[in-house]
This record gives sequence, C-alpha cells and structure tokens, in this order.
Amino acid sequence: MTFGATIIDADGLRLTADEKTLFRDADPFGFILFARNIDTPDQVRALCDEMREAVGRDAVITIDQEGGRVQRMRAPHWREWMPPLELVALAGAHAPRAMYLMYRIIAAELRSVGIDSNCAPMVDVAGAATHAFLRNRCYSSDPVRVAQLGRAAADGMLSGGVLPVLKHMPGHGRATMDSHFDLPTVSAPLDDLFQTDFVPFKALNHLPMGMTAHLVYEALDDTPATLSPKVMQLIRNDLDFDNLIMTDDISMKALSGTPSENAAAAIKAGCDVVLYCNASLEDRRAVTQAAGRMAPTAQIRAERALAMRSQPDAVDIPALEREFEALLGGAVHG
Repeated sequence: MTFGATIIDADGLRLTADEKTLFRDADPFGFILFARNIDTPDQVRALCDEMREAVGRDAVITIDQEGGRVQRMRAPHWREWMPPLELVALAGAHAPRAMYLMYRIIAAELRSVGIDSNCAPMVDVAGAATHAFLRNRCYSSDPVRVAQLGRAAADGMLSGGVLPVLKHMPGHGRATMDSHFDLPTVSAPLDDLFQTDFVPFKALNHLPMGMTAHLVYEALDDTPATLSPKVMQLIRNDLDFDNLIMTDDISMKALSGTPSENAAAAIKAGCDVVLYCNASLEDRRAVTQAAGRMAPTAQIRAERALAMRSQPDAVDIPALEREFEALLGGAVHG
C-alpha cells in the first residue's frame, strides 16, 4: 500500500473527530505542526500520538523550527533562538559548529514531544535584494559557505533522529517579493544560477527530503518552480537530487490556481508530496483526493527517507548548550 501524496495539518491542540476520519481515509505521508498546535510538551506529544494513530503507522511529523522569526515552539517550554544570519555572524569561524549544536539541541526538543522532522536547513543564498521575509533566515551570501553551514545544521538534526528538509529548491535567495503573498520572478541567467543559487542544493543532494520554491526562473520556465516539469527535471538531473521532494505550502498566494489544481499540477510536474496548510476540512479533503496516492518512485523515495530516521545519538544536551553559549560569547537568544 502506498502513502497518500500529501502532508497536511490540524486546526488545533487535539484532533477533531472529523480530522481523525479524514486522516484515516487520506492516509497522508505525514503531518506538519504550527504555533496553533503547540501549547505544552504533554499536549504536543498527545497530538502527535493522535496523528499517528489516525493513520495506523509511525508517520513523519514535521515543523518549521529554523530559529529567529520562524519557530513554532517557543518559551516558556522551549528555547528561543536568534535568526540564523545573526548566529553565523556572531559565531564567525565557529559558525559550522554553532549551527550543528543549535540544530542538535533543536532535534532533542522536537524528538522529546514526538516530532521527527524539521523544515530546515534553509540554504537559499542571500543577495543584496533578498526580501526581508527571507533575509535573516539565510546563512550567508557565499554559496559554498551556505552549503557548509547547511550540512552542519542537517548533521545536527540527523544525529538527533530528526529528518531535515532542504529548502527552498532550487534556490529562493533572489526573491524580491514574499511568496506568501506574491509570485517572485528571477531573471538571472542560468549560468549565474548554477554558480550561486543552485550550489548548496547540489552539495546537499544526499539529504532525505527537499522542499520546492514558489517562484519563477525566467531562464527555465514561466511557470512557478513547484509546478514546473522543467525545474523539477533540473533538480533531478542537474542537481542530482533523487530523494523525496515536497512542495512548499500550496495555499500560498504565489500560486494562482485552486489548491486542488495546484496539487495535481505539482504531482504532474514531478513533486512526490504536496504540502497543504491552513485550510478548511473540506479543502484538505479535496487536496488529498487531487494529489492521490504516491507514485511507485515517490513511494520508494518516501521509504528511503523514513529509513534515515534513526534513534538520537547519546549526548549530554546541557554540555552542548554550554559549548554553544561559549561559542557565541554568552549571547544565545534572539
């Protein structure tokens, strides 16, 4: 039996009876949590248990816990983190180790409540015109440095038993608009993109999962990357990424079709899984039907990703915290 080709969310702190029915019927590959799903550690653990019980298996559960503005789990129960760009600047030559430590500690927090994936590292290369919604979430304007830091972050998560999601493929750093509200267009020549934006994604093509970008690369297609067979072929053939590819949230305003249309188009373009968030129960049901079940190749990639989900290594988290604080000169929080 193949998984449903979707990752979907829940409305609140616990599942409703209707959500349990939908999840059972749709059998999505996995789930994603937002701030509205987060209250206490016991509550998050119970919600994760309910999600997995609904599909009858150990489904992957992911979250956006990058640090800075983009972190769904916050004080008082979890640590607050500074934006990655600020952390990298503060850590200087020690930035790779600091990134590893930060994401290893984040992994421990996630696993302790049943979450086993994180939508990071975000290896979009920062540029002079990068939109503010993305800018301080980036790691550097040097693509080789970005790849090095992204690898450190991913290694920290994998060591902690958390599957990283490489984003936003094949590069969102040139976006001058917020794709939550508008469709950014990139006019850079393909040679420039291969020398900069695409570099970290090729370097990290071994990671278990990747997430697409909602923007247009004029050198490739006039269709948003998430819905573009040409861009998907580039990711597969030129960047050599043969692991699971999920869309960014198809409810974002960068995409103009209906959610069901976008779901079907993303799968047709070559995405393995559709991410759909912040919608009504009926819209979630419609999208799971439009996305359907995973294709055989997608199922293989999904199972390969899940096989990389390991038990956390044995570490002394307080000791890692002390090392992290020392690397940053005592400035830990944003």
